[in-house]
Amino acid sequence: MVASVSGGFKPAPVAALEQKFLQQLILGTQANTPVWDDPEPELEAIAFKLEIEREAAMARIAKKQQTKQLAQQINSQLHMSLKTELANQLASLDIIQRHSPVSDKHLLLLEMLHSPQLDLNRLRPAVASQAWLVRDLTNMVNSPVFGARRPQNKDLQVSDLKLVLGYIGMDNLRLLIPFYICRHWLPLGHTGLLWINRKLWRYAQIQGVATRALAALHEQDGALLYALSLMRQLGASVVLGMGASIFEQLRGNWLKEASKARDKELYDAVAVSEFPALEIFQQVQEHAMRLNWQLPQALGFADSALITWLQELEDKQGFEQMPLLAQLVAKASCYAQSLLLDESHQLSFRDKQLLNSYYAMSEQELIRLQGQNYRKLSLF
Repeated sequence: MVASVSGGFKPAPVAALEQKFLQQLILGTQANTPVWDDPEPELEAIAFKLEIEREAAMARIAKKQQTKQLAQQINSQLHMSLKTELANQLASLDIIQRHSPVSDKHLLLLEMLHSPQLDLNRLRPAVASQAWLVRDLTNMVNSPVFGARRPQNKDLQVSDLKLVLGYIGMDNLRLLIPFYICRHWLPLGHTGLLWINRKLWRYAQIQGVATRALAALHEQDGALLYALSLMRQLGASVVLGMGASIFEQLRGNWLKEASKARDKELYDAVAVSEFPALEIFQQVQEHAMRLNWQLPQALGFADSALITWLQELEDKQGFEQMPLLAQLVAKASCYAQSLLLDESHQLSFRDKQLLNSYYAMSEQELIRLQGQNYRKLSLF
């Protein structure tokens, strides 16, 4: 039996388990984990090609001990340069804003969705200002899956935004817009983050399913809780993206210098440098939770209810001190972490009991959560 630890400051064993999960998320072995609406399938072929090229360079390096030592030295220097530069950039909110994919227009849209005065006429101009969001919503309405919802017009391709929003409906837009915005924040386009992105997005979606289930059980606003669950990945997405960009810039510059010097051994040593997942993980661990609300505040949303809830979720005073909505999101996050750790055989029965105890999971909540389908996303 595990003694109850619910309430109060987070016990060290609970914090250690959550750190273990974050470590598995970022540092865990690469796995082509299937996710709903995979945001970057085209990078898989590129990542595979780069891995083959890296293995070829490693084979050349293995023939010479001196070259092998050079590769290790270059890898260490590159990672240290990344760590220093990333820490410097994360020390300034102004710099973070410049490199962040999060914009005030995104946050305004998310805030509008929970306004009691909202209607489609007010929402449409805000959506229209984001061309990528218009494209995603339009593609979704014209998809075969959505066509089943409008059988009389399933062969008609819809392009007018007013019709697109009308077909989806306000209730569904409160779910779909956060889905697409938070997916847009993922640091896509970086081969080094291909597997991390997939795991992070799957974690976010499992949280979303779990929060909606808990919201229904406790008669709370499921769309609001769903948005908060996805927005909890804001800080991690920003730090990961900044880290990957710095690494690619440093590595690219060093490759150019080696090429100019016609130094094949140096070029190979730089080419086989590993993605600095550990150094980036350390910065995610330190900054991500605070950035969830600090970055939106810096963008002018200090008074937003959504951002206030995100600040509550930093869990400074312990789970027991959180308001009910924040508690439900935290419970969903706990369940998602437990589920994913259990899948990778890294969670004991005692660990699961400890997490459930700290987050005060009731038997009814666990039954409801265990009854959800976490392999298939269903927003409608």
